[in-house]
Amino acid sequence: MNNPIYQLHNIRQLYRKREVLQVDQLEIYPGEILALVGPSGAGKSTLLRLLNFLEPPSEGRIIFHGTTFRQGKEMPTSLRRRVTTVFQQPYLLNRTVAANVQYGLRLRKNPNSHALVEAALAQVGLDHLAQQRARTLSGGEGQRVALARALVTQPEVLLLDEPTANLDPYNVGMIEKIIAETNREQKTTVVLVTHNVFQAKRLAHRVALMLDGSIIEINDVDTIFESPSDPRTAAFIGGKMVY
Repeated sequence: MNNPIYQLHNIRQLYRKREVLQVDQLEIYPGEILALVGPSGAGKSTLLRLLNFLEPPSEGRIIFHGTTFRQGKEMPTSLRRRVTTVFQQPYLLNRTVAANVQYGLRLRKNPNSHALVEAALAQVGLDHLAQQRARTLSGGEGQRVALARALVTQPEVLLLDEPTANLDPYNVGMIEKIIAETNREQKTTVVLVTHNVFQAKRLAHRVALMLDGSIIEINDVDTIFESPSDPRTAAFIGGKMVY
């Protein structure tokens, strides 16, 4: 296996003195899809925020491509721009679909933005809506615009926080197809937060179960679903309450 692009060591995250995340060690490898599953409040979204360098850990350190991110030490912009996040609720500007997708490229002053936007919209099946106002789209279309806006910058790491929650089956299928193709064709590393264990099974190479801010078990997808080592993993996969 290749060297990890992320290494997390002794991570603790506290909000108002309440510990919400405790990860002693985690490695994420280039080109993999890692699914984080678990109930609400398990710490999945908090972990995603740390992986995107939106906030430093209260304790511990995150090493990304050999550079350490911790309290009092910022991640360089050049490395931050290699990672992007798509949130459960897409934050769309009150502009056209094309302008929303182009936004990140404008910040980077990319001279080929027009062609890249066209390609990204075609990839998510929305090129015919390029000049429509983003606020008029359906929930599924809006999420695909947010995904196109992330993909157009060609990130090395794509972080997805419940990207298909509350969407209809058609849009779920579209987004899952885009994620799988992006990972396969561009070797993009994907970290996917999902409540849907079947989605994790369809997409992921490895799956991590999180409970109460900790990673209970992490393994390849076949092992997690067929022979998990922790009874709480077996219960969660089987649809039982493990809160």
